[in-house]
Amino acid sequence: MALEGRSLAEKSAAIISILGTDDASVVFKLLKESEIEQLSVELARMPRLKEDELDTIAKEFTECCMARKIITEGGMDYAKSVLEKAFGAQQANNLMERVGRTLKTQAFGFLRKVDYKSLMTVIQNEHPQTLALILSYANAEQASQIIASLPREVRVDVVERIANMERAQPHFIKIVENVVEGKLDTTGMADMMEVGGLNYIADIMNHVDRGTERDIFDELTIKNPELADSVRKLMFVFEDIAYLDPMSIQRFIREVDSKDLAVALKAANEEVVNAIFSNMSARMRDSIRTDMEYLRNIRMRDVEEAQQRVVAVIRRLEEDGEVVISKDGKDDILV
Repeated sequence: MALEGRSLAEKSAAIISILGTDDASVVFKLLKESEIEQLSVELARMPRLKEDELDTIAKEFTECCMARKIITEGGMDYAKSVLEKAFGAQQANNLMERVGRTLKTQAFGFLRKVDYKSLMTVIQNEHPQTLALILSYANAEQASQIIASLPREVRVDVVERIANMERAQPHFIKIVENVVEGKLDTTGMADMMEVGGLNYIADIMNHVDRGTERDIFDELTIKNPELADSVRKLMFVFEDIAYLDPMSIQRFIREVDSKDLAVALKAANEEVVNAIFSNMSARMRDSIRTDMEYLRNIRMRDVEEAQQRVVAVIRRLEEDGEVVISKDGKDDILV
């Protein structure tokens, strides 16, 4: 398996194996149970890696550690300058983005341990700008559930503010974090980090149910059509499967529940159906078609939920580097 095809979890397992049992045990003590379980699974099934592949993974890890140190100690602008001189502009941007995602999870870290209903209870009366900041640090699933629960006149305002947010001052983040932390009676920490933005609001919109998505876009298109168009262009929706390359389609088909696929295709357009059917075996294609024929009196809501689960699988595989998402077929794929 090529290095570029390996997921982040596989690379992490490789680093653990390089460390040796003593140092690895120290690292494991700092991880959550779910992370330990995931790494243990990857370690158990990890094939024997070539020496040059291990060297490349170790180099990538070292570069990320270096970038993290420079960013946290010198700030984003300083880090970008130093990293560009050390690695060149393209590699520096890759490192900044990769480390940036990791650092972002540190601020408001306690949010990811709280169910969205509890979080909603303590923040629902906050100013839309404060809500936007808090939700920029929540995970996309939490944020989507909270946005869907907000009053109609508030949620579009919050969506706009998240999309237009770029950076926040550390002292303001800390003040808000302490207030929320106190209300939830938990602990947390904050770092100067990019928050919100178009990519993040697009991620949130990919997680909300289709009904909420339509409502928000209907209102946003009237209030801010340029922003609505910008967010749409960054989103990956079920219909975009038609633009995926064959290898990506074949990869996600192996991961998706066949029952979900049958339900999702029940109301899919011809382009999506053809793209999926042309990338599976004749036996599987016949099986899916048979399942679709037996689906009767199915609610559109069930179809949309199945489509959303399929999209969630594709996005997870993209995050792991196992599929390539191209919007409207306009992204060039180099092989």
